[in-house]
Amino acid sequence: MSATFPELKVIFLDIDDTLFGTSDFVTAARTKAVEAMIARGLKAEVQPVLNELAAVVAEFGSNDDHHYDRLMKRLPASAIAGANRHLLVGAGVIAYHNEKWKNLKIRPEAEALLRDLAATNLRLGVISAGLVHKQIEKLLRLGVDRFIDQKLLFITHDVGIAKTNPRLYAQCAEVAEVSPEQVMHVGDHPYHDVDPAKAAGLRTVWIRGTGKHSKNSPKTEPDHILDDFVELRGLLETDYGIPLERRNRS
Repeated sequence: MSATFPELKVIFLDIDDTLFGTSDFVTAARTKAVEAMIARGLKAEVQPVLNELAAVVAEFGSNDDHHYDRLMKRLPASAIAGANRHLLVGAGVIAYHNEKWKNLKIRPEAEALLRDLAATNLRLGVISAGLVHKQIEKLLRLGVDRFIDQKLLFITHDVGIAKTNPRLYAQCAEVAEVSPEQVMHVGDHPYHDVDPAKAAGLRTVWIRGTGKHSKNSPKTEPDHILDDFVELRGLLETDYGIPLERRNRS
């Protein structure tokens, strides 16, 4: 192991836009939802409704459970005339979730690395923002639960501390019973995954990739800036001396 870095004992991972990309599948899911609503009597074109739905999500946050109810209240009365509002909402929600889960897939290189890391002495955990039931469902559908230590699963709505607060990361290290410098956090969000984790003393990996936060820069310098999990594999092997099995990925 390089003398530059302390021994790693725990690696925490973000979920959204780190283990999988959200932008493409969210757009497809919302489009399917609007199309389903139009098929049930909504009198509107797809794109204007998508624009209004995006505004609802931006204003009320992605964890709000009433996006489509709010959307109905914002559309012109003429668009809903003759249709049952509850039927439209139900059709939209079902179509959204059907499309969302169909396209929710872990990045292959991320799954391969997690599988290999789980065979080492490192402990893997998750630090994620959001509602417990939503984030747990993602972990199960992605199959990530197979690789992580269940005691090291932290979701902000359960913990009561936001990812912007360094206290969350300090608490995660404390629960893992290791010092912060022996913990690495991997995530895509410069202000939620890098800055507060760095302030808590963790080693930080910014998976910049091509996600929606890739053009923003952290206020503090990450320990490592990478584009994907292939680069993370190389970093862990070369700089941290972690032996990882080379699987046939063809």
